[in-house]
Amino acid sequence: MFKAAKDAFTSKAAQTYINQRIARYGQVQTLRIDSRTKSMELSCQLVGEPAPIVVRVERYAVRESGDKKMLKIGACACSRPWLQNLLNDFALNREFPVPSWAAAAL
Repeated sequence: MFKAAKDAFTSKAAQTYINQRIARYGQVQTLRIDSRTKSMELSCQLVGEPAPIVVRVERYAVRESGDKKMLKIGACACSRPWLQNLLNDFALNREFPVPSWAAAAL
């Protein structure tokens, strides 16, 4: 039960953080993180898209690199082929810096 509450809190905080960073492109409507299975699902309304897009991260890992926390996406799936291709080219198996508060919860 504690893990589910922590995941819900982290999901809301991460949603706010991501929305601040992607405001120009759209908005994350929902974000669910499952730290037990190392997966997440988000629904985004992107500018110019008629309906929300669903992205599932089926496997992620967090590691330290010096004083930074890095998130690596190991597998993902998307409801739009063009975005799936973009994720495969620019996100899959790459590392992205994440705030330490988020890394601790993931």
